[in-house]
Amino acid sequence: MLGKTARFLFFNFFIRPVVFLYLGVNIRRRNLIPKQGPAILVANHNSHLDTMVLMIACPRSLFRHLRPVAAADYWLKGKFLTWFSRHVLNIVPIFRNKEDRPEGSDPLDPVSQALDEGSAVIFFPEGSRGEPEQMTGFKRGIAILSERHPEVPVVPVYFQGLGRALPRGEGLLVPFLCDMFVGEPLYWGGDEEEFMRRLVRRFESLSREGYKPQWE
Repeated sequence: MLGKTARFLFFNFFIRPVVFLYLGVNIRRRNLIPKQGPAILVANHNSHLDTMVLMIACPRSLFRHLRPVAAADYWLKGKFLTWFSRHVLNIVPIFRNKEDRPEGSDPLDPVSQALDEGSAVIFFPEGSRGEPEQMTGFKRGIAILSERHPEVPVVPVYFQGLGRALPRGEGLLVPFLCDMFVGEPLYWGGDEEEFMRRLVRRFESLSREGYKPQWE
């Protein structure tokens, strides 16, 4: 009960005002976000804001079933951060180090379990936060997930500006023109390389929609 109350207060009275009043994030094609799970929301990753913005952009019917995929070695450190990660963010922790997970298990098993339970997961295929406004190569984990769950939509989401508003390693939030572009969902087509090519092309298309200042 305490966790649900904290989650409600955190997102509605802190994150929502910051995102929509202070930063003024523009969300394009929000209607393409599924209203229920299971679903895989795939986004580029430059800032901790990515997760927060995507969570409050989702329909209320999906929010309570929404679970960001996060590295256990980062988010499950210390009592408070562990409690916050599990009860407020409701993360799906994955153990990147082989010695930290049960013998014979796959790091993506918890994500598959969450999808089987009807959750919508937020997945960052780059693996970790990169430099502001720069995408790195996508890892094949997203293709493996889609192959395991071919009926689940993979919804691409491209963020622009959040990496400048709160870049990696910074604690000061800076107002910056920020956009979130939602693309048409993809489904597993039977071939890993072809799926990854389609996903990358979808992100390239979304990135071209963004505003580019003349000095860049």
